[in-house]
Amino acid sequence: MSTSTAFEKARAEDRAALVGYLPAGFPDVEGGIAAMTTMVEAGCDVIEVGLPYSDPVMDGPTIQAAALQALQGGVRTTDVLRTVEAVAGTGVPTLVMSYWNPVEHYGRSSGRGAGTSGVERFAADLADAGGAGLITPDLVPDEAAEWVAAADARDLDKVFLVAPSSTDKRLAMTTAACRGFVYATAVMGVTGARATTSALAGPLVERVRSVTELPVGVGLGVSTGEQAAEVASYADAVIVGSAFVRTLLDHGSDRAAGLAALRGLTADLAAGVRRG
Repeated sequence: MSTSTAFEKARAEDRAALVGYLPAGFPDVEGGIAAMTTMVEAGCDVIEVGLPYSDPVMDGPTIQAAALQALQGGVRTTDVLRTVEAVAGTGVPTLVMSYWNPVEHYGRSSGRGAGTSGVERFAADLADAGGAGLITPDLVPDEAAEWVAAADARDLDKVFLVAPSSTDKRLAMTTAACRGFVYATAVMGVTGARATTSALAGPLVERVRSVTELPVGVGLGVSTGEQAAEVASYADAVIVGSAFVRTLLDHGSDRAAGLAALRGLTADLAAGVRRG
């Protein structure tokens, strides 16, 4: 199911969409599925399933800590796809967010799919799991020909990132390669929840809209309903990750309390995007 369905629904309700991120396998595979399902029930319109990676150079300390916990728990890419299948089963568009290396090398250690590339195998298995597409933070369109072809063959969303530093030429090229929506990262530096939203976000969204009709989702460290409402006043989607991860980290081994807090945070953010 493409993310376009979620954006169409949100647009019909005259509001922005809420996109929630958690890494697969955190706190463990089943716990992650339960957490993401809770987020869907409490108001997330789209779910991003993070693929934990050993060298997460673009992630802040909160997401790094969760990814490390997942990796230490033995999570594999097959677990990520199992998570996608379970969450997509709720009827909400579900994407994977991954650094490029694990996608490129998918299935290599198992010897699967001789004669096909890791990219082809990953695209096929993601589509089979009901995934909507892939967000690739460290892959630029001019180096993504293999992924673009594999995704287009399976109607998978291709979500590339733009930033305030992107030139007008780069914005046009990047958005032309996107399908589903455009991910505008409006904070320079690594990910993480912040006390204030970025003054760079609104102008970046305006620049993106000048070159594409695709929805624009903004990720900039939103952690409260008030911040979500502010971003929703100018963006098509509010993307939240670190705040969800921190909520689970703060509750440690108390799964019930963690899920309750996660439900409350999601409801607050969902109310925010509706106010915005």
